[in-house]
Amino acid sequence: MRCCISAPLAALAALPTPYDVLRSGTLLAPALLRAAHAGLPRGRYRQPAAVHLELVTLTEDSAIITWHTRTPGTEDGFGHPLPAVTEGEVVYGTHPARLNRTAAEDRPTAHHQVELTGLEPGQTYYYRARSRGVTAVPTPLQHVRGNAVGTSRHGLASLTGTYSFTTPQPPPGRHLLSIALCNDLHLGETTAGRMAGFPLLRGVSQAAGLAAYPEIMTRALVEEAKRRGADVLLAAGDISAGGSPRDLAEARRILDGFGTLGRDYLVVRGNHDRAGSSADTFREGFREGFGGGDGPGYFAHDLGGLRIIGLDTYAKAGNGGDAGGLGEEQLSWFRGRLRAEPDRPTVVFGHHPLTVRDSVFPVTRGQQLDRRQARAIVDAYASAPGVFLHHAGHTHRNKRTPLVRAPHVVQQEVTAAKDYPGGFLLLRVHSGGYALNHYKAGGIEAREWGERSRRVAGGLWPHHALGRSATDRNSVRAHDLSGVGSLGVSVG
Repeated sequence: MRCCISAPLAALAALPTPYDVLRSGTLLAPALLRAAHAGLPRGRYRQPAAVHLELVTLTEDSAIITWHTRTPGTEDGFGHPLPAVTEGEVVYGTHPARLNRTAAEDRPTAHHQVELTGLEPGQTYYYRARSRGVTAVPTPLQHVRGNAVGTSRHGLASLTGTYSFTTPQPPPGRHLLSIALCNDLHLGETTAGRMAGFPLLRGVSQAAGLAAYPEIMTRALVEEAKRRGADVLLAAGDISAGGSPRDLAEARRILDGFGTLGRDYLVVRGNHDRAGSSADTFREGFREGFGGGDGPGYFAHDLGGLRIIGLDTYAKAGNGGDAGGLGEEQLSWFRGRLRAEPDRPTVVFGHHPLTVRDSVFPVTRGQQLDRRQARAIVDAYASAPGVFLHHAGHTHRNKRTPLVRAPHVVQQEVTAAKDYPGGFLLLRVHSGGYALNHYKAGGIEAREWGERSRRVAGGLWPHHALGRSATDRNSVRAHDLSGVGSLGVSVG
């Protein structure tokens, strides 16, 4: 789906038809009814319904599990049950009949998040999440044949509410540094998922009296990235909703909470970071917020031997709804950089993906980079074995895609920071490989908005945004990164 569903009319071809939405809702209805039935109380409001169970983060020694509790029979004015504040716990073990370990929250909440620690790499664990004796049921992803709660590729296969996952092995070698990957902050946006021309899909707005959700989510992202040990943060475009200098300046103030621009965090532009239709206006508006000087919007940056290349994937005039483009000058510069040092460990980040595969929504040219330029980039990757990761945003989803013509490179699409599931991916660089792990933004306000905004696209948004498998948001891969040393700050 095209970046920022609050799209101009020119981009409507990228959106699902009413028939697509109605068909998807019909497919989802049985699972939603089963989820509601599982939480029905014996007495009036006596027990909560525990829903939307998700295995969010899975590392070699930890797992983060989230769910939501609500009160059956109530209504919040928008057709949804009221939250139910309860305790939450996860019981787990290495055999489905022996769930002999317990991890519990330290305070009651409706937005549950339990982290399991001290796990063994390569071990299969079985678990059940529950609140006040009610077992949580998964976020249904059958429309994409997905699994929100485990690592099995063969469906959920559970009638008891016990699910399983297998922890990966850690990346080879010693840990060198960690990088937070994020995108689509959309400062200034007021309605998530608004689809022009679709009266039944009006989008989701923040509850009255609460702070603007892009600010809540961006602040929570910064705090969680620091807490998870990120040394550097990369923000891959659509920092603002429309290129307003005020919104870009606010984004700068929040991101400055992570550190110093150009050293601790790096930013590239997206198609929404534009105040007008001309390329010159686009550049000037972004510079007001992020002080890019008179140079181009692309760059190379050194992190102790790890090369970071930032691409401006909308270096063009346009309304923002068409395909991304680098321009010939930037493309030539990019090819030259890779030819000069093909073996140097390299991460590339930019807003538009090179390719969009396996989307639940119709795919159009506006969702990705110009095809000719995307092919040129992949061809350059094929001759540069040091490149191992291409980080993209724009699609607002978690999706891992190895590039066929350059199989040593993974394209990682990262979900939007601004709404469900929110947060970022943490890239942990080791001398012999790397891991990617998704973390939801922390804090009660961020969790509340994340739950509210899962209603985007008529409630179908989890099918698109979460990642149909655990590996779309958590993965480990071997790659020779022994050339990376201590952090540096030089800019090329």
